[in-house]
Amino acid sequence: MSAPRPLATVPDDRWLDLWPQDPPPIDVAVWDLTGDAPGEPALVVPPYLGGGAGLPRLAGVPSLRVVQTLSAGYDDVLPHLPDGVVLCNAAGVHDASTAELTLALVLGAQRGIGDYARAQAQGRWLAGTRPSLADRRVLLVGAGSVGGAIARRLEPFEVELTRVAGHARDDEHGPVHAVADLPRLLPDHEVVIVVVPLTEATRGMVDAAFLAAMPDGALLVNVARGPVVDTDALLAELVSGRLRAAVDVTDPEPLPPDHPLWTAPNVLISPHVGGNTSAFPPRARALLRDQLTRFALGRPLRNVIAR
Repeated sequence: MSAPRPLATVPDDRWLDLWPQDPPPIDVAVWDLTGDAPGEPALVVPPYLGGGAGLPRLAGVPSLRVVQTLSAGYDDVLPHLPDGVVLCNAAGVHDASTAELTLALVLGAQRGIGDYARAQAQGRWLAGTRPSLADRRVLLVGAGSVGGAIARRLEPFEVELTRVAGHARDDEHGPVHAVADLPRLLPDHEVVIVVVPLTEATRGMVDAAFLAAMPDGALLVNVARGPVVDTDALLAELVSGRLRAAVDVTDPEPLPPDHPLWTAPNVLISPHVGGNTSAFPPRARALLRDQLTRFALGRPLRNVIAR
Protein backbone atom coordinates (compact mmCIF):
# COMPACT_ATOMS: atom_id res chain seq x y z
CA MET A 1 0.00 0.00 0.00
CA SER A 2 1.39 3.43 -0.95
CA ALA A 3 2.00 6.05 1.72
CA PRO A 4 -0.76 8.67 2.13
CA ARG A 5 -0.20 11.90 0.24
CA PRO A 6 0.78 14.89 2.35
CA LEU A 7 -1.81 17.61 2.92
CA ALA A 8 -1.22 21.35 2.52
CA THR A 9 -3.67 24.10 3.43
CA VAL A 10 -4.11 27.43 1.66
CA PRO A 11 -6.08 30.40 3.04
CA ASP A 12 -8.76 30.65 0.33
CA ASP A 13 -10.07 29.14 -2.91
CA ARG A 14 -7.89 31.13 -5.28
CA TRP A 15 -4.84 29.04 -4.32
CA LEU A 16 -6.49 25.65 -4.87
CA ASP A 17 -5.87 25.24 -8.59
CA LEU A 18 -2.09 25.60 -8.61
CA TRP A 19 -1.57 22.86 -11.24
CA PRO A 20 -4.16 23.59 -13.95
CA GLN A 21 -2.41 21.38 -16.54
CA ASP A 22 -0.96 18.60 -14.37
CA PRO A 23 -2.10 16.31 -11.55
CA PRO A 24 -1.24 17.92 -8.19
CA PRO A 25 1.57 16.15 -6.30
CA ILE A 26 -0.02 17.00 -2.96
CA ASP A 27 -3.52 17.26 -1.49
CA VAL A 28 -4.64 20.85 -0.93
CA ALA A 29 -7.46 22.10 1.31
CA VAL A 30 -8.64 25.54 2.40
CA TRP A 31 -7.96 26.71 5.96
CA ASP A 32 -7.88 30.39 6.91
CA LEU A 33 -6.71 29.60 10.48
CA THR A 34 -10.22 29.90 11.88
CA GLY A 35 -11.72 26.82 13.48
CA ASP A 36 -9.99 23.45 13.42
CA ALA A 37 -7.55 22.50 10.69
CA PRO A 38 -8.97 20.14 8.02
CA GLY A 39 -7.34 16.72 8.33
CA GLU A 40 -3.67 16.59 9.27
CA PRO A 41 -1.87 19.28 7.29
CA ALA A 42 1.90 19.02 7.01
CA LEU A 43 2.28 22.41 5.33
CA VAL A 44 0.21 25.50 6.14
CA VAL A 45 -0.02 28.75 4.18
CA PRO A 46 -1.48 31.46 6.48
CA PRO A 47 -3.61 34.29 5.05
CA TYR A 48 -1.69 37.14 3.45
CA LEU A 49 -3.68 39.81 5.28
CA GLY A 50 -5.76 39.71 8.43
CA GLY A 51 -4.74 36.25 9.62
CA GLY A 52 -2.74 37.26 12.67
CA ALA A 53 -5.45 36.32 15.15
CA GLY A 54 -5.38 32.72 13.89
CA LEU A 55 -1.62 32.19 14.11
CA PRO A 56 -1.77 30.70 17.66
CA ARG A 57 -3.73 27.78 16.13
CA LEU A 58 -0.53 26.59 14.45
CA ALA A 59 0.53 25.18 17.83
CA GLY A 60 -2.49 22.87 17.75
CA VAL A 61 -1.49 21.11 14.51
CA PRO A 62 0.71 18.14 15.53
CA SER A 63 1.23 17.08 11.91
CA LEU A 64 2.66 20.48 10.93
CA ARG A 65 6.12 20.49 9.38
CA VAL A 66 6.29 23.69 7.29
CA VAL A 67 4.70 27.15 7.43
CA GLN A 68 4.90 29.06 4.13
CA THR A 69 3.98 32.74 4.35
CA LEU A 70 2.62 34.84 1.50
CA SER A 71 4.60 37.84 2.70
CA ALA A 72 8.29 38.62 2.80
CA GLY A 73 7.93 39.73 6.41
CA TYR A 74 7.62 36.98 8.99
CA ASP A 75 7.94 38.73 12.35
CA ASP A 76 4.28 38.05 13.17
CA VAL A 77 4.64 34.29 12.54
CA LEU A 78 7.87 33.61 14.46
CA PRO A 79 6.35 33.84 17.96
CA HIS A 80 3.80 31.17 17.00
CA LEU A 81 6.12 28.79 15.13
CA PRO A 82 6.06 25.40 16.91
CA ASP A 83 9.37 23.75 17.71
CA GLY A 84 10.76 21.73 14.84
CA VAL A 85 8.60 23.43 12.19
CA VAL A 86 10.30 25.09 9.20
CA LEU A 87 9.32 28.66 8.30
CA CYS A 88 9.61 29.86 4.69
CA ASN A 89 8.76 33.35 3.48
CA ALA A 90 7.66 34.76 0.13
CA ALA A 91 10.92 36.44 -0.83
CA GLY A 92 10.67 37.67 -4.40
CA VAL A 93 6.87 37.70 -4.57
CA HIS A 94 6.49 41.34 -3.51
CA ASP A 95 9.71 42.77 -4.95
CA ALA A 96 8.17 44.48 -7.98
CA SER A 97 5.15 45.88 -6.14
CA THR A 98 7.06 47.16 -3.12
CA ALA A 99 9.80 48.66 -5.27
CA GLU A 100 7.17 50.44 -7.36
CA LEU A 101 5.54 51.97 -4.31
CA THR A 102 8.92 52.97 -2.89
CA LEU A 103 9.71 54.96 -6.02
CA ALA A 104 6.19 56.43 -5.95
CA LEU A 105 6.67 57.58 -2.34
CA VAL A 106 10.09 59.06 -3.05
CA LEU A 107 8.92 60.86 -6.19
CA GLY A 108 5.64 61.91 -4.58
CA ALA A 109 7.46 63.46 -1.63
CA GLN A 110 10.19 65.09 -3.69
CA ARG A 111 7.83 66.55 -6.28
CA GLY A 112 5.02 67.52 -3.88
CA ILE A 113 2.32 65.25 -5.30
CA GLY A 114 0.41 65.23 -2.00
CA ASP A 115 0.39 69.03 -1.92
CA TYR A 116 -0.82 69.16 -5.53
CA ALA A 117 -3.64 66.69 -4.82
CA ARG A 118 -4.84 68.80 -1.88
CA ALA A 119 -4.54 71.98 -3.95
CA GLN A 120 -6.53 70.39 -6.80
CA ALA A 121 -9.42 69.68 -4.43
CA GLN A 122 -9.43 73.41 -3.57
CA GLY A 123 -8.99 74.64 -7.14
CA ARG A 124 -5.58 76.19 -6.32
CA TRP A 125 -2.73 76.43 -8.85
CA LEU A 126 0.22 75.54 -6.60
CA ALA A 127 3.25 76.36 -8.72
CA GLY A 128 6.84 76.48 -7.49
CA THR A 129 10.21 74.75 -7.51
CA ARG A 130 10.53 71.30 -5.96
CA PRO A 131 13.57 69.10 -5.27
CA SER A 132 14.31 66.53 -7.97
CA LEU A 133 15.23 62.92 -7.41
CA ALA A 134 17.98 63.33 -9.99
CA ASP A 135 21.36 64.21 -8.44
CA ARG A 136 20.25 63.21 -4.94
CA ARG A 137 22.41 61.02 -2.71
CA VAL A 138 20.24 58.04 -1.73
CA LEU A 139 20.98 55.70 1.17
CA LEU A 140 19.26 52.30 0.86
CA VAL A 141 19.18 50.53 4.24
CA GLY A 142 18.45 46.90 3.37
CA ALA A 143 20.10 45.00 0.54
CA GLY A 144 17.89 41.93 0.36
CA SER A 145 15.50 40.89 -2.37
CA VAL A 146 13.23 43.95 -2.16
CA GLY A 147 16.22 46.24 -1.66
CA GLY A 148 17.74 44.88 -4.86
CA ALA A 149 14.52 45.57 -6.76
CA ILE A 150 14.48 49.16 -5.44
CA ALA A 151 18.13 49.65 -6.39
CA ARG A 152 17.46 48.49 -9.96
CA ARG A 153 14.56 50.90 -10.33
CA LEU A 154 16.63 53.79 -9.02
CA GLU A 155 19.28 53.35 -11.71
CA PRO A 156 17.54 55.47 -14.42
CA PHE A 157 16.94 58.35 -12.01
CA GLU A 158 20.54 59.58 -11.96
CA VAL A 159 21.03 59.23 -8.21
CA GLU A 160 24.15 58.48 -6.23
CA LEU A 161 23.21 55.26 -4.42
CA THR A 162 24.78 53.85 -1.27
CA ARG A 163 23.64 50.45 0.05
CA VAL A 164 23.68 49.20 3.65
CA ALA A 165 23.08 45.73 5.06
CA GLY A 166 23.76 43.83 8.27
CA HIS A 167 27.32 43.04 7.20
CA ALA A 168 29.71 44.72 4.77
CA ARG A 169 30.39 42.93 1.51
CA ASP A 170 31.02 43.47 -2.18
CA ASP A 171 28.82 42.15 -4.96
CA GLU A 172 28.45 42.63 -8.71
CA HIS A 173 26.97 46.09 -8.11
CA GLY A 174 29.76 47.33 -5.83
CA PRO A 175 30.19 47.75 -2.09
CA VAL A 176 27.53 47.17 0.53
CA HIS A 177 28.24 48.95 3.81
CA ALA A 178 27.55 47.57 7.29
CA VAL A 179 24.84 48.91 9.59
CA ALA A 180 27.66 50.02 11.89
CA ASP A 181 28.61 52.58 9.21
CA LEU A 182 25.25 54.39 9.41
CA PRO A 183 26.38 57.21 11.74
CA ARG A 184 29.07 58.08 9.20
CA LEU A 185 26.85 57.69 6.12
CA LEU A 186 23.60 59.36 7.21
CA PRO A 187 24.82 62.99 7.23
CA ASP A 188 25.81 62.74 3.55
CA HIS A 189 22.52 61.43 2.13
CA GLU A 190 19.40 63.43 1.24
CA VAL A 191 17.05 60.44 0.81
CA VAL A 192 17.11 57.47 3.19
CA ILE A 193 15.07 54.38 2.26
CA VAL A 194 14.55 51.72 4.94
CA VAL A 195 13.62 48.21 3.76
CA VAL A 196 14.85 45.84 6.46
CA PRO A 197 12.97 42.93 8.08
CA LEU A 198 11.65 43.51 11.59
CA THR A 199 13.89 41.68 14.04
CA GLU A 200 15.14 42.40 17.53
CA ALA A 201 18.17 44.02 15.90
CA THR A 202 16.13 46.34 13.67
CA ARG A 203 13.28 47.21 16.06
CA GLY A 204 13.70 50.92 16.78
CA MET A 205 16.72 51.15 14.46
CA VAL A 206 15.52 54.52 13.18
CA ASP A 207 15.62 56.29 16.52
CA ALA A 208 16.28 59.86 17.60
CA ALA A 209 20.03 59.50 17.03
CA PHE A 210 19.52 58.02 13.55
CA LEU A 211 17.18 60.86 12.58
CA ALA A 212 19.40 63.52 14.12
CA ALA A 213 22.27 62.33 11.90
CA MET A 214 20.24 62.99 8.73
CA PRO A 215 20.85 66.39 7.11
CA ASP A 216 18.29 69.18 7.24
CA GLY A 217 15.50 68.70 4.71
CA ALA A 218 16.30 65.02 4.14
CA LEU A 219 13.55 62.51 3.31
CA LEU A 220 13.00 59.28 5.27
CA VAL A 221 11.11 56.53 3.42
CA ASN A 222 9.94 53.51 5.42
CA VAL A 223 8.72 50.48 3.45
CA ALA A 224 9.97 47.99 6.07
CA ARG A 225 7.80 47.61 9.17
CA GLY A 226 6.38 50.32 11.41
CA PRO A 227 8.33 49.42 14.59
CA VAL A 228 11.63 49.82 12.75
CA VAL A 229 11.05 53.56 13.23
CA ASP A 230 10.58 55.31 16.58
CA THR A 231 7.31 57.13 15.84
CA ASP A 232 7.73 59.73 18.58
CA ALA A 233 11.23 60.59 17.39
CA LEU A 234 10.02 60.89 13.81
CA LEU A 235 7.10 63.09 14.86
CA ALA A 236 9.46 65.43 16.67
CA GLU A 237 11.57 65.90 13.54
CA LEU A 238 8.52 66.40 11.31
CA VAL A 239 6.86 68.92 13.62
CA SER A 240 10.10 70.88 13.84
CA GLY A 241 10.15 71.02 10.03
CA ARG A 242 13.70 69.69 9.87
CA LEU A 243 12.96 66.35 8.13
CA ARG A 244 10.39 64.95 5.71
CA ALA A 245 8.95 61.43 5.57
CA ALA A 246 7.05 59.09 3.25
CA VAL A 247 5.89 55.86 4.90
CA ASP A 248 3.90 52.80 3.88
CA VAL A 249 4.06 51.33 7.40
CA THR A 250 3.45 52.87 10.80
CA ASP A 251 3.62 52.09 14.49
CA PRO A 252 0.86 51.66 15.58
CA GLU A 253 -0.82 50.09 12.57
CA PRO A 254 -3.44 50.73 11.36
CA LEU A 255 -2.81 54.32 12.35
CA PRO A 256 -5.70 55.54 14.57
CA PRO A 257 -7.74 58.40 13.06
CA ASP A 258 -6.65 60.83 15.76
CA HIS A 259 -2.93 59.97 15.63
CA PRO A 260 -0.77 63.10 15.25
CA LEU A 261 1.23 61.53 12.42
CA TRP A 262 -1.76 62.08 10.10
CA THR A 263 -1.55 65.84 10.47
CA ALA A 264 2.20 66.23 10.86
CA PRO A 265 3.81 68.50 8.27
CA ASN A 266 5.94 67.09 5.46
CA VAL A 267 4.69 63.49 5.66
CA LEU A 268 3.15 61.27 2.98
CA ILE A 269 1.38 58.13 4.25
CA SER A 270 0.14 55.08 2.36
CA PRO A 271 -1.76 52.32 4.26
CA HIS A 272 0.69 49.37 4.07
CA VAL A 273 -0.11 48.54 0.45
CA GLY A 274 3.44 48.02 -0.82
CA GLY A 275 3.00 44.40 -1.85
CA ASN A 276 -0.75 44.24 -2.42
CA THR A 277 -1.11 44.81 -6.18
CA SER A 278 -2.17 42.84 -9.24
CA ALA A 279 1.44 41.61 -9.47
CA PHE A 280 1.04 39.65 -6.23
CA PRO A 281 -1.26 36.71 -7.18
CA PRO A 282 0.66 35.36 -10.20
CA ARG A 283 4.00 35.54 -8.38
CA ALA A 284 2.52 33.98 -5.24
CA ARG A 285 0.93 31.17 -7.29
CA ALA A 286 4.27 30.41 -8.94
CA LEU A 287 6.00 30.27 -5.55
CA LEU A 288 3.32 28.05 -3.96
CA ARG A 289 3.24 25.70 -6.94
CA ASP A 290 7.02 25.26 -6.80
CA GLN A 291 7.23 25.09 -3.00
CA LEU A 292 4.42 22.56 -2.57
CA THR A 293 5.90 20.42 -5.33
CA ARG A 294 9.30 20.51 -3.63
CA PHE A 295 7.73 19.55 -0.32
CA ALA A 296 5.73 16.67 -1.83
CA LEU A 297 8.80 15.26 -3.60
CA GLY A 298 11.17 15.74 -0.66
CA ARG A 299 13.29 18.37 -2.40
CA PRO A 300 15.02 21.32 -0.65
CA LEU A 301 12.59 24.14 0.11
CA ARG A 302 13.05 27.77 -0.99
CA ASN A 303 13.26 30.81 1.26
CA VAL A 304 13.88 28.95 4.51
CA ILE A 305 13.95 31.50 7.35
CA ALA A 306 13.93 29.37 10.49
CA ARG A 307 13.77 25.75 11.62
